[in-house]
Amino acid sequence: MVVASSTIPSCKILSSDASSYHGKLDKTGVLRSKRVELSQIGWNGEKRRGLRKRCDLVVAASPPTEDAVVDTEPLTKEDLVNYLVSGCKPKDKWRIGTEHEKFGFEVGSLRPMSYDQISELLNGIAERFDWEKVMEGSNIIGLKQGKQSISLEPGGQFELSGAPLETLHQTCAEVNSHLYQVKAVAEEMQIGFLGIGFQPKWTRKDIPIMPKGRYEIMRNYMPKVGTLGLDMMFRTCTVQVNLDFASEIDMIKKFRAGIALQPIATAIFANSPFTEGKPNGFLSMRSHIWTDTDNDRAGMLPFVFDDSFGFEKYVDYALDVPMYFAYRNKKYIDCSGMSFRDFIKGKLSPIPGQLPTLNDWENHLTTIFPEVRLKRYLEMRGADGGPWRRLCALPAFWVGLLYDEISLQKVTDMISDWTTGEMEMLRKKVTVTGLKTPFRDGLLKHVADEVLELSMDGLERRGYKEAGFLREVTSVVKSGITPAEKLLELYHGKWGCNVDPVYEELLY
Repeated sequence: MVVASSTIPSCKILSSDASSYHGKLDKTGVLRSKRVELSQIGWNGEKRRGLRKRCDLVVAASPPTEDAVVDTEPLTKEDLVNYLVSGCKPKDKWRIGTEHEKFGFEVGSLRPMSYDQISELLNGIAERFDWEKVMEGSNIIGLKQGKQSISLEPGGQFELSGAPLETLHQTCAEVNSHLYQVKAVAEEMQIGFLGIGFQPKWTRKDIPIMPKGRYEIMRNYMPKVGTLGLDMMFRTCTVQVNLDFASEIDMIKKFRAGIALQPIATAIFANSPFTEGKPNGFLSMRSHIWTDTDNDRAGMLPFVFDDSFGFEKYVDYALDVPMYFAYRNKKYIDCSGMSFRDFIKGKLSPIPGQLPTLNDWENHLTTIFPEVRLKRYLEMRGADGGPWRRLCALPAFWVGLLYDEISLQKVTDMISDWTTGEMEMLRKKVTVTGLKTPFRDGLLKHVADEVLELSMDGLERRGYKEAGFLREVTSVVKSGITPAEKLLELYHGKWGCNVDPVYEELLY
């Protein structure tokens, strides 16, 4: 399983204890599967009742390069559940996948890169550093190299989806290698990259639109379901970490810990206080934007704390999240607002009678944007983009908490009496008040102190000498002053109420 990228190798579709599969990859990279034998898949430590022992599974890369049209039985809800179950893997196979986005800009004018410049940059990286080009029609839209990929967000934000790695030392080395390669080409073009959570200077109309079919569908749909969705698409950058789980019980514990503590991560990494050249009243404008982007597919997911929560309940939720698209004949077909439940029945009006594959399900899961997202791994999605040291600190923060049984259990105990109302309150208020947000009898800073200590302890117990990667956030937690507040202090002082110096301050 690739934990670091939306691209999942097409033949790795079984859980860690699956016995065998029969099938082969054709020239498009799609697994043409005849029959797949599943052994007992761990489900709360027991065999799941009613689990089909034989099923037809098809998975292709996401975003797809070819249609995954095969002669198989129609998908059932059980197939969709089993797809998530197949992510379970033993602890010695757990990996760390880090994704981070950044804004490219012209060094002279500070204006965003145009698509032509992005195309030149991607081609230059491909040729100089031996990356494979990813095309959509005649347009280059990304790069692949092994299990790493570079992709473009809607407004040209440059994203690295890293490989699944064993240690944080490898993660940080990957970040450094990526930035070296990008800068080697970009500096010759007089292009710089900015590590921040929200575009600090330019209006939405100044941002170039990337030539990707799925983004056109999203761009048309977003204004129908929220007021800030287009800002999310074109003017935000994030850093996230993708982490594995061993079983359904382990997934549930990690999901709940991730949801509850996500506002703390948002506060620690808050780094988006400017909009169109002026303070915007927020420490994390990026996080605030998610509160009115599309509440059908975003938020804190209170049902995760229900006693009945598990893989099946997440599938029920995802089935009811409105679709964006289906991919057929190398084209994205607008299915916005339609139901995946209807898709399973062959009742999507744009493609009547056609049934989904697991590739369609995989793509649908990538269009869901809660604060923690479940695919065949868990994605921690609450942090603003930032300078390179924070790109290493974010995965360190979560690995220390979630990959160590002692720390995870202490977090579980800590949050056991937190209400979903309190968590939602924190999510909204930390965007403005950060670690100074009141919580119960004190400030969120005091909780963050304890959480950071648990993360450090967890990293120490891992035995890889990784605790040093938390140094960048330790000063934030100890002082209670977020990166955004430091930027605001510079803006009102040394910078003379001019936002332009942020491009040098946070330059990669």
